[in-house]
Amino acid sequence: MTAKRTRSDSATSAVAAMQAAAAGPLKPPSFVNIRKADKPFWDSIVRARTRESWTDSDLVLAGNLARCLSDIERLQKEIDIEGDVLTNDRGTQVINPKHNLLETLSRRAVALSRTLQVHAQATQGESRDQGKKATKQRAAEKVLANQDDDDLIPRAMH
Repeated sequence: MTAKRTRSDSATSAVAAMQAAAAGPLKPPSFVNIRKADKPFWDSIVRARTRESWTDSDLVLAGNLARCLSDIERLQKEIDIEGDVLTNDRGTQVINPKHNLLETLSRRAVALSRTLQVHAQATQGESRDQGKKATKQRAAEKVLANQDDDDLIPRAMH
């Protein structure tokens, strides 16, 4: 029989979340190669889900996604320097071949994000709900903007 899941709004869940946050992002397993440039992407990916939800096979895919996203950024920087159009040996202008690799990596990143359930819909919910959240945020920003700057009433700072 499967263990009963704890409610996300329970005290037990809050304690588990605090412990996971204090532990920091998951470290990659020894059999997953994470380069220095991949590390920020790795941390971002593994924070998208709860610590206990990651399996070893998920972490392998997370490593692939981190390397993929890092390579996308590196390639984009190279394309920005070289330009979208290059001149070949015959003097003909051609599309920078790195665009093909960038497209392949982008598709791979989307597929891996879906497989790992770390894409926007999985982490943020349906897009129709995002509009409601954005409306609430804009209303809160308007309230903050309209407050006097007299420091008598404490308010959120950023």
